[in-house]
Amino acid sequence: MKRFILPLFVLLLCCVFCSAPKSTKPRILVSPKGLVLSFWTSVRSGADQAGQDLDVEIIWKGPSLETDIAGQIGIIEDNINRKVDAIVLAACDAVALAPVIEKAQAAGIPVITIDSDVNSDIPKCFVATDNIAASMKAADVLSDLLGGSGNVAMIPFIPGATTNITREEGFAKGLEQHPGLKLVAKQYSQGEVATAMAVTEDIVTAHQDLAGIFAANEAGTVGCAQALKSRGLAGKIKLVGFDASPNELTALQDGTIDALIVQNPYQMGYMGVKLAVDVLNGKTIEKRFDTGVYVVTRDNLQTPEIQKLLNPAYEAEND
Repeated sequence: MKRFILPLFVLLLCCVFCSAPKSTKPRILVSPKGLVLSFWTSVRSGADQAGQDLDVEIIWKGPSLETDIAGQIGIIEDNINRKVDAIVLAACDAVALAPVIEKAQAAGIPVITIDSDVNSDIPKCFVATDNIAASMKAADVLSDLLGGSGNVAMIPFIPGATTNITREEGFAKGLEQHPGLKLVAKQYSQGEVATAMAVTEDIVTAHQDLAGIFAANEAGTVGCAQALKSRGLAGKIKLVGFDASPNELTALQDGTIDALIVQNPYQMGYMGVKLAVDVLNGKTIEKRFDTGVYVVTRDNLQTPEIQKLLNPAYEAEND
């Protein structure tokens, strides 16, 4: 009789564990197009908070570099195979990521795009800054700083990324409204600080009368600021940048950067997840959600509105 006790105990344990209910918490992949920039840290904070508020599991995984298109495709395909419930994606490339989004749709997995869209109607919603309007603001600010005239340059980042394409388009439209500004140079930073420094050096060497620069993302702004500072040109060449990393804010305060065009990455992460949950719950959502854009200067940096934007915990801390 005793020899049957152990097998019976094991059988009972198996029954208990096998019958235990599996977690039904939805799993949502949030895939940024990079991990290096502080912008993506803010996106993750928003996504994680939404995960807590809405009781869903957030899987945060993206390529280290924004140029690693194949890496992001592999991440999306892997999570399709793992049968995640939804995907929130900032696409490294608008064209290259479209086929893998089709695979997600075929698998019944809804997709929300944030920050950088894909060339497809499949995503249920695109959550992002109006980058055309934002870059038109950059031209307005640069014109104000230069008194309406002067030679200017643009440092975009990665050709093929929708954010880059729309920011180039917006700045070009903005310059049309300010005929006194002449675009004399445009070089890509490839989303890297070191490359931005190098192209800034090239631009200021080739154009001794350069009056202003618009750097269209965080890495481009930081690299450009460092190059201007090392050449003793900080404040002499007006610099309008994009985003608001700690390094950018430091350069704004010390006068190397004159203004920042600032998005709301926390809101992108939060709303990307929230809208994905809405879709999973059968709700109808709009195809576009604009997270807004702000101009940050030394004059308004400490205002409650801007502090809340830069630090989402500010409002709770100051209640």
